[in-house]
Amino acid sequence: MNLARESIELLEQVARILWFEGAKLGLRDREWMALRFLSRANRFSRTPSALASYVGTTRGTASFIIGELERLGYLERKRSATDKRSVMLSVTQQGKKFLLRDPVGVLLEAIDVLDDEARIRFRDTLRHVLDQADAAEQRHHTDVCRRCIFLREDRTATDGRTNGEFSCRLFRAPIAEAEVDLLCTSFEHHRQ
Repeated sequence: MNLARESIELLEQVARILWFEGAKLGLRDREWMALRFLSRANRFSRTPSALASYVGTTRGTASFIIGELERLGYLERKRSATDKRSVMLSVTQQGKKFLLRDPVGVLLEAIDVLDDEARIRFRDTLRHVLDQADAAEQRHHTDVCRRCIFLREDRTATDGRTNGEFSCRLFRAPIAEAEVDLLCTSFEHHRQ
């Protein structure tokens, strides 16, 4: 059998867990996708337009998804402190509690039993496949700031300690160290 075809068939079965198991808990696939994304997104990507980009839908559909998640108490929107025309989205405590029942937990557990090297290879293989697909379609995907071309790290040494300060060159804003492992829809990977 063709290994590439077999791999895609296995991915389809994994996708079934991602897309259809969640319906048992009352959310549609895109609502789950939105809730998962917003729980891991950096502050630049917790907007309706970034959500639409991530989910791969129109802003109107993203607005509908946001409304549903708000109605259920899983999400709230607030006016941006810096730009009153912008809205920032946040997962509520109720939403975080609901995410504990996320059907992808079974997939996380299955991956977590792998040793560190196997988990890294698995992640890197998926990234490679996604990078190749994105290059073929001339699009980009969402990933963590730590891998982004726009991340800038300045290391300073004081009192024998090395401190790192991060900033995003695209948004011209500082980034806390805890944020460099969050998702960003403006991600662009380093050129090779």
